[in-house]
Amino acid sequence: MSDTYRELLVKREPQPSDKLLKAGLIVLTVLAAAAVVLITPWAAVVLLGLCLFNYFKFPSFRLEFEYLYVNGELDVDKIMSRSTRKRAGSYDMEKMELIARWDSHEMDYYRNGQKEKVTDFSSGRKDADIYAMVYGSEKGTEIILFEPDEAILQDIQRIAPRKVHIGK
Repeated sequence: MSDTYRELLVKREPQPSDKLLKAGLIVLTVLAAAAVVLITPWAAVVLLGLCLFNYFKFPSFRLEFEYLYVNGELDVDKIMSRSTRKRAGSYDMEKMELIARWDSHEMDYYRNGQKEKVTDFSSGRKDADIYAMVYGSEKGTEIILFEPDEAILQDIQRIAPRKVHIGK
């Protein structure tokens, strides 16, 4: 039996909230530096704290998601600044309830007022072909937003043909 292996990398577009947070952190750091010079040297502690926070926070603004599909299991890794990789989620297709386009009528029930946790692993672009996977786990129902290519969708559909709705 041959293994099914698919890999896809999706770059996350900067969100407006990310840009606002980044600008706010820069302004706070500049104000703290000015406070060190003009007001008190004790503001250096705040400046040092802000610099350390910026050092660890800024790489998370440049995100990429890697989808790795192997034999009925979808792993999603979050890659920050093209250097740090972190496992964001691992999903067994046997526990998957439904995969369809996020804007399709199959997802109306989940989009309109439900309390399921939504995890977004998509690029965030307006023109993106975003699919949603309804996934049942021990924690409850979760909705995963992602952008699979046609090959990944076909492989998942081979495992669960009635649960995967491809197309518009």
